[in-house]
Order: sequence, then C-alpha cells, then structure tokens
Amino acid sequence: MQLFRVHTGVVAPLDRANVDTDLIIPKQFLKSVKRSGFGPNLFDQLRYLDEGQPGMDNSSRPINPEFVLNREQYSDASILLGRENFGCGSSREHAPWALLDYGFRVLLAPSFADIFYNNCFKNGILPIVLPEDVIGKLFTEVKAHKYFQLIVDLEKQKITLPSGEMLAFDLDLFLKQCLLEGLDDIGLTLEKADLIRAYEGQRRENCPWLFEDLS
Repeated sequence: MQLFRVHTGVVAPLDRANVDTDLIIPKQFLKSVKRSGFGPNLFDQLRYLDEGQPGMDNSSRPINPEFVLNREQYSDASILLGRENFGCGSSREHAPWALLDYGFRVLLAPSFADIFYNNCFKNGILPIVLPEDVIGKLFTEVKAHKYFQLIVDLEKQKITLPSGEMLAFDLDLFLKQCLLEGLDDIGLTLEKADLIRAYEGQRRENCPWLFEDLS
C-alpha cells in the first residue's frame, strides 16, 4: 500500500450529503476484485448522461457538464470535499478503490460511514473529519477560488490553507501509523512473518499428521 506523509492537491467540492457507495461505484462494476481500473467509472451515474456498463469506451460517452469532476478546474483534483455521512450504504471496498484509482488521496467531510472510513485507511486514502461549520467555510472558499489547494500533513495532523491558516484534525493513532508506514492488513500480518513461520514449524514438529499428504 502506498504510504502517506504530506499531500498537496486541488480540492473538488461534492456538495451532496449521504453519498453512498453505489453512487461512488455502481454495482455493475463490482465483478472485478482487482484494485485498479475503477477510476474511469467513479461516480458513473453523475459523470455521464447514459448508463455505464463494464467494458464500455468511456471516451465516447456523453458527459454531464454540470458534474463537478467534469469541470476543467477540478480535472486534476486529488482532495475531495464532501458533506455528512459520506460513504454510507453497502460495505463494498470497491468504493475506496475507485476513489484512489481516480487520484483522490484525501477526503474531507463532517462524518463518514464507519466501514467506508476504515476501508479508506486500508487502501492508502486519508479520510478527515472536520466540524460542519469548517467544512461549510471550505466549500465557500473552494467555490470562490479556482484551483484551490490544501496541504495535508498527516504526521503533524495539520491542514494548511492558501491563506496560511492551519486546521488541526484528530485521528486514531493506530490508523495514522498504518498510513505513515503504508501498511494494510496484509502488510501488518507480514510484519509477524518470522513468528508465523516459527509457529508453523513447531506445529509441524508436534503434530506431523496434520501435514500428511492425503492424496
């Protein structure tokens, strides 16, 4: 998993509450279990004027000019600003996969659905909870300034605005450390590889019949 230290990026405002995981990546795209390739269909229902299906050539599809990610100033956005209860709905891990594959590394919202929130950390995305009034001010700033950028420092737990103002955010220390070191569940397990091998060796010695070839 890609580690996270400091990220600077353009902010895209998705001014919509209760964005569920089916809106983030619709159900018809869940057939693949690879973590890549979902970015082109992120927010498919909102980005395009037709119904998307796996394998379609997105370059020839009619786009929705009103959707925020289709506007030129947000085309390279890597920080997504959202409203309350972002990531609600089903627990599909494809949702953070799609966000990451598109290019988002940071999500800002007043609240996130619990499972989605934890899935973000397991995939290298930093979801940050900020007070609703602070989120509201950020929406105002983003909409008033083209290419509005933020600097997000995970280690210091600080967000720096273009004005120089800093916003602090709270974060679970374990989740923070996992992102700083680029460790997902598999990475955490592999840190104990020597202990696992030692246990398996001792078990093979003590219970050899468990390892017999039954074919």
